[in-house]
Amino acid sequence: MNRIFIVGNLTADPDYSVSAQGVPVSHFNVADNYYVGGEQKANFYRVTAFRNMADNCHKYLAKGRKVAIVGKVQQGEYTDNTGAKVRTFDVLADDLQFLSPAEDREPGASSANSTKQFGTLQPVDDAGLPF
Repeated sequence: MNRIFIVGNLTADPDYSVSAQGVPVSHFNVADNYYVGGEQKANFYRVTAFRNMADNCHKYLAKGRKVAIVGKVQQGEYTDNTGAKVRTFDVLADDLQFLSPAEDREPGASSANSTKQFGTLQPVDDAGLPF
């Protein structure tokens, strides 16, 4: 069984692209903190989300936001500039929960400019219209 559960914070705004096959893809890094002998340490995970999940990550996530991720680990390998082989471990997200308070954020907007909160609930009449 290949399953991983992570709760952590984004270390930067997500990257977003569309594959050659037209599939939306979002990449982002998540850090989880832990303590050893009173000293704080962190693990860092590279996460990839696809399709609607990628769209939502791009629209609503930003640096510092807390997320919970369920996924699987995929191993990769590439050759760096010096010719050395580098092994990578990426998390492919199957499920993702946004744990920070929601912000209304335009795609591609900087997290520093995203301060507008979602609107509050308004009472509605029987026809579903606000009054």
